[in-house]
Amino acid sequence: MIRAAIFDLDGTLVDSNELHVLAWQETFRHFGKEIPLERLRQQIGKGGDQYLPVFLDEQEMREFGGQADEYRGKIFKKKYLSEVRPFPKVRELFERLRDGGKKIALASSGKEDEVRHYEKLLKIEDLTDSMTTADQVAHSKPKADVFIVALRMLGSLPPDEAVAIGDTPYDVAAAKKIELPVIGVRGGGFSEQALRDEGAVAIFRDPADLLERYYQSPLAG
Repeated sequence: MIRAAIFDLDGTLVDSNELHVLAWQETFRHFGKEIPLERLRQQIGKGGDQYLPVFLDEQEMREFGGQADEYRGKIFKKKYLSEVRPFPKVRELFERLRDGGKKIALASSGKEDEVRHYEKLLKIEDLTDSMTTADQVAHSKPKADVFIVALRMLGSLPPDEAVAIGDTPYDVAAAKKIELPVIGVRGGGFSEQALRDEGAVAIFRDPADLLERYYQSPLAG
């Protein structure tokens, strides 16, 4: 029996992935590195601790990795956060879950202040039971830390009594490490095939599609 749904935010509940790509491009450019947008897009879904080492070598990580992560956070908040828009029907989906007696957790590779901003943007503050962010764990996705903590905060729920919902292969990979089933959504720009290849148990277009076909999804279990 499914007792809880654990949601990613960026690209899953809010349309923000491309804005993060642009913030990362500006960040790398600030530190003297020009990286094609497509390469940056391929890694979106990872937190800064996992994202930066893809593009910086060990010496660069030591010299300015921490500064780059901080710079990205500042530039995103200053230039892009206000442009983030919610995907349709998120609150209605959460209400459906609540009506079915299920708990709701947020589990993001993003920073806590961004996640709280999204909660308000989506008008779901009164519908969530817990929140786990990159600030609370040692490693962000695709490590499993955020999902491990999310399950613990839901009352040490076993993975087979919950479903994660995410938009990137890194969400799926993180959940699979602890045998937590994952519904993939395509709002973040990754293909259905990429999500399915990583191991998503079902694929939906976005939260509105998941709500419309709720009883065909693992959430109805």
